[in-house]
Amino acid sequence: MSTSPDSGLPRKHAAERMCAAAPFAADLSIMAVALFAAYALRYNFDWPRIHVEAARIGLHFAMLASLQIAALAAFGCYRLIWRFIGVDDVPRFVYAVGLVALVLIPVMAPLPAGVSIRMPVGVVILNGVFVLGGLLLFRSFWRIASGADGAGRGRGPLRRVLLVGAGATGNQVLREMLQHQSRRIRVIGFVDDAPAKQRALLQGVRVLGTVDRLDELVIRHAVDEVIVTMVRAPRELIERVTACCERCGVPVRIVPDYYEVITGSVTVNRLREMDITDLLGRAEGVLDDPAARAFFSGKRVLVTGAGGTIGAELARQVTRMGPAHVVLIERAENALYEIERDMRSGTRDIPITTILADAGDTARMDAVLACHRPHIILHAAAHKHVPLMEANPGEAVRNNVLATRRLGLLASQHQVQSFLLISTDKAVHPVSVMGGSKRLAEHVIQALNGASATRFCAVRFGNVLGSSGSVVPLFREQIKAGGPVTVTHPDMARYFMTPREAVRLVLHATARAAGGEIFVLDMGAPVKIRDLAEMMIRLSGLRPHEDIAITYTGIRPGEKVHEELDISDTTADKTDHARVFVGKGPRRPAFEIERMCADLEQVASGLADDDAIRTAILKWVATLDQQF
Repeated sequence: MSTSPDSGLPRKHAAERMCAAAPFAADLSIMAVALFAAYALRYNFDWPRIHVEAARIGLHFAMLASLQIAALAAFGCYRLIWRFIGVDDVPRFVYAVGLVALVLIPVMAPLPAGVSIRMPVGVVILNGVFVLGGLLLFRSFWRIASGADGAGRGRGPLRRVLLVGAGATGNQVLREMLQHQSRRIRVIGFVDDAPAKQRALLQGVRVLGTVDRLDELVIRHAVDEVIVTMVRAPRELIERVTACCERCGVPVRIVPDYYEVITGSVTVNRLREMDITDLLGRAEGVLDDPAARAFFSGKRVLVTGAGGTIGAELARQVTRMGPAHVVLIERAENALYEIERDMRSGTRDIPITTILADAGDTARMDAVLACHRPHIILHAAAHKHVPLMEANPGEAVRNNVLATRRLGLLASQHQVQSFLLISTDKAVHPVSVMGGSKRLAEHVIQALNGASATRFCAVRFGNVLGSSGSVVPLFREQIKAGGPVTVTHPDMARYFMTPREAVRLVLHATARAAGGEIFVLDMGAPVKIRDLAEMMIRLSGLRPHEDIAITYTGIRPGEKVHEELDISDTTADKTDHARVFVGKGPRRPAFEIERMCADLEQVASGLADDDAIRTAILKWVATLDQQF
């Protein structure tokens, strides 16, 4: 006789039905014990009387249990996976049990004493308390027994973890770790500098001390890994934690981006290694700017240079503010492909259009603006590499100055509401072609402002950590290759910001622009490039000057040893944001800007050599920056 391959299915389904019925059976037992205990207390443990009332108590149990099981099901308590039940699920049980008691009390109170279904009000209340406590306690014991609060059931050595930061994010990370079944993790405790949190408990895990005791705690508890569970950890704290972990020889990781934390998507697998951006750029500033959100909400926004570091971050942050449509312009095919893939994977509700085009192509951009009719243009397209622009000054003129003017004129013609130019701190008293070309672009947008309804403004900031062509990716490659790490000068220093923080402040300034401003961002203290190299070597688990050499190659053409941050009282005015200022530089009349552009276009498109173009750029900077 042949056996059907499905012959085992009835037994499998029967087992599944038994498992599904187990919660009801457990809860019925708890409810029976709870009702018996309530009557025992109500009758002051008068056992003969309880025996006499047994039949009526049985009737009451059937009635109560039916109502409570129905309420628990209605509030979704039986859809929860027991081993993952946490504090957030407790209200479901409170509402279900409480609702039954609140319904029964006004029903039972007026009934005569002889009515068989009448329950004393005291019994109803006591029963509710006992049932609620029993349900929650039983599920807690089940969770512990199933291993959800332990080290997990995975194979491999047990990892002992210490968490830095006993706040909301720390609690979220701890919950994820306690529920994680595929890794063997034991959370030893928290460290936190807040005096009120010392020796406090989060989900049964204690705050063991402050960050100053981190070395001692790592050694005493044989910690294998330290995790920073703070999304806005100050730079100084991260430096202390990193230095401690380096001394103790343990790795350190950190929670991901702020937006992943607030959306609840932090998991054990998404914790990442500490990076140089954490050491130099953790100050978050304004995290939620209602004015910026209102400014961009429902608007059509066009971003040029969208494949670059700043352009891509502009696109990401703008989409979080609810625009009607985002148009991304980029002339580098692969960069456009990458940002399109990134945006479409993370944004499904906002229409996104990607266009392969040069922002300086007048005919092409005229067609784009006519088709998409943007309300706001964020102009991030530019050449930014200082030595390359020294070698190719004509390209700096064409892309940074003349293309900005063409796009600005088109914005005015198409009645764009706001036009923002991304500028640089190298535009302050520039000595390089790149800095000079960006300073002239600032003059261009100031001259355009007021000639139409379009509001033009610019925002200056310094080096962006991790951007393409910057020093951080270069140092990573050199460290990976075994060194040496090359620094141009021992005293070379730069201002650094993370892309996220720079763009957040850019959008803050754009939303408040009246027109014609050059906003200047306070980027904190400058960082020596030599110190940056040493920090990156240490983050790689190596020792600077021992495992990896640092060599000095000399200042390159167009570079300054120190960049200038022009936010003194004489050169800039304060705004409503502590880190955003408005420059006080002179605004030149439109006819001078037209002369400048005509001269540069002639020089850059003719047969003039590179020295003549450099001379023309710096001559016009000096001419336009002089006081009236």
